[in-house]
Amino acid sequence: MNSDGTRDARGTHANPVPRPAGSPETPAVPPRPTRAPGVPPLPDGTSFLAWLRTPRPDAAPGMWRFGHTPRPDEEPDEIPARQLLGGALIAFLAGWLLWSLLQNGYLGYWWWIPLDLIVPDSWQGSSGEGGEVGTYLLYRGYELLVALLILVGVARLGRWGDVWRRYVAPRLRSGQQDQMTAPSPQDDPVQWNQLRAAGATEAADRLVAEARDGLMRDVDHARIMRAWQGVRSGRHSMATFTGAVLKDGAAACLHPSGERDLPGRLAQHDMVTGQVRLGTTADDPRNPYAYRGTGLALGPELLGTSLLAVGPAGSGKTGGVVWPVAESLCLHALAGRAAVVVVGAAGAGLGPADAYDVVVRIGNPESVYDLDLYGGTTDPDEAAAVLAEALVGDLADPHPGADSRRSTTVLAQLLGPFRAVHGRFPSVPQLRQLLDGAPGPLAELRQALQEAGQESLLRELDARERQLGHPGDVGSVLADRVALLDRPAFAGFFDTSGQSRPFSLRALDHPVRVRIDLPERGHADASRILARLVLAQFTASVAVREDRSLFACLVLDDATGVVTPEAVRGIQRLRSANAGTVLTLRTLDDVPRPLRGPLLGATGCRMALSGITPWDGQDFAEVWGKEWTEARDVTDRQIIADSPAGKAWHALRRVITGSAPTARAVTVRQVERERWSASELAHAVPPGHAVLSLTDVRGEHAPPLLVNLRG
Repeated sequence: MNSDGTRDARGTHANPVPRPAGSPETPAVPPRPTRAPGVPPLPDGTSFLAWLRTPRPDAAPGMWRFGHTPRPDEEPDEIPARQLLGGALIAFLAGWLLWSLLQNGYLGYWWWIPLDLIVPDSWQGSSGEGGEVGTYLLYRGYELLVALLILVGVARLGRWGDVWRRYVAPRLRSGQQDQMTAPSPQDDPVQWNQLRAAGATEAADRLVAEARDGLMRDVDHARIMRAWQGVRSGRHSMATFTGAVLKDGAAACLHPSGERDLPGRLAQHDMVTGQVRLGTTADDPRNPYAYRGTGLALGPELLGTSLLAVGPAGSGKTGGVVWPVAESLCLHALAGRAAVVVVGAAGAGLGPADAYDVVVRIGNPESVYDLDLYGGTTDPDEAAAVLAEALVGDLADPHPGADSRRSTTVLAQLLGPFRAVHGRFPSVPQLRQLLDGAPGPLAELRQALQEAGQESLLRELDARERQLGHPGDVGSVLADRVALLDRPAFAGFFDTSGQSRPFSLRALDHPVRVRIDLPERGHADASRILARLVLAQFTASVAVREDRSLFACLVLDDATGVVTPEAVRGIQRLRSANAGTVLTLRTLDDVPRPLRGPLLGATGCRMALSGITPWDGQDFAEVWGKEWTEARDVTDRQIIADSPAGKAWHALRRVITGSAPTARAVTVRQVERERWSASELAHAVPPGHAVLSLTDVRGEHAPPLLVNLRG
């Protein structure tokens, strides 16, 4: 389908950007597998049919919906298990004893009086074999009735109904789910009834046959559903869709890479709901009762508000959050639902290279792809704005009202004239020379502009030359930052002559999977510049996409030195563009103090992992606010005896217990307290756990939850 992928995701260039996949009549993808072993099983070992038929009820944000059993919002006043089971057993023994005493006549025969009053004497004195049998059955039936009455009384007294609902019924329900029968055809998702209702009966029959033969799996289902949504929205024709399904079956509308799954999966995914399971919500009193013990999952509806995770090294940011989220987004890209860019240090553990279409290894001479320094744009002003943010965005005044436009103006004064003369933007060495004010390159540029008659651009160059050497000129600062990229290790990168294969974030119009490895070892400052560059290009590119039905996400494994005033404003605009970011920090101290509040406010999902400092905890506690809770104050008051007997009794109790007799008073009141205090976040979060608050794109939110990332 035309918007379900890129023609050559592994050949993604900045100019031109990757073209959409061709129509199903001329597919450039491998043929579909012809036997079931060609399709790997689902990660949990279940069959595709059972997986697809598993119920996924609506749930609160963050709940793992696959096979979820809803719980009440408020915790019921349940009797402790030991007391409940003990009471049930004692009631049973008491009923058994009562029945035994009645049967053996130890309590008399008064309990037969109702039968004697109701039954006529002629029935009791009837003779003959038939009469004896009838009398026997009458008396046995009466005994059974009395036994049932005793049993009912014992069940009510021993709360057998609570025992059944708490211990027996859940096991029966789980057994029924294990032996789940196929639903009715009109409710069976395997039947593809939405296709049948639109008249695509043959395509639905083909997909049903593929599923029953074991040739379909979760990514295939999600990809075909995405293509069907394109038909319903009018982006594709019904004939094109049905032709592709009838020809290729479960392999229809393939991703341009030809892949139907990732090389391997570490996390648990549900492609129907789009969720990835991160862990289990702890059974803790601080968590809402409805969340306790449920799976905790993230999906595009939550990542669309952006996620910020803060925790020290070794707390599980990369392995417990970044990798599962990146894996999930790569699966969504294969299904034609998302475009993902994952940025991190080389060797950070962001998944194998085979899981991505484009891998940019900056500073590695073996890298197949390069990074477009100017974001694939041809507008000098736009290129200058993005590049200025990358070079000196961290030097801008973070306070409101700060003006960082001078750097953009300086770069635009050079990029515009250079492109007008050479038809491209300058390379890193050429840009460094122009910013340094080297007389040779500036003179050559001036002469070329004069020969071309570019008077307006000559005025730009004149203004730049007048500013050279003046106090406060930002050109020297920009030149110093560009010098960090003008190193021998990067000599083969950021090429603008067309000799390399640069990747541009303009390609996010298509479901592409990208990983960018930064050279943090030995080039920490350059890595921060490049991280800011990718973030600036991402926020600028997703805002001008034509097809916003494709979710775009930037996963930045370490956002140290990346958060700037412009970056915060860009993150705030992502939700309306169906895009989001995932940022991780070792500490909030890596963010300027005036930007910490705006950053926490710009991200809808906030995670504090185990081991954060009390200072970081204070920022989270402030953004999570307070709630009304019930406080119980217990006081003990010493009892003063007035009578001699009472004084003697109190003296005896003091000798035996070692303390004076007291009376306890309980005061209950409503108070407003922090949901999680700074001290609790710093010292009460166990290793492998995190406190996470969630907000989805519709505005629904979940309070801070204690989550076990290893559960």
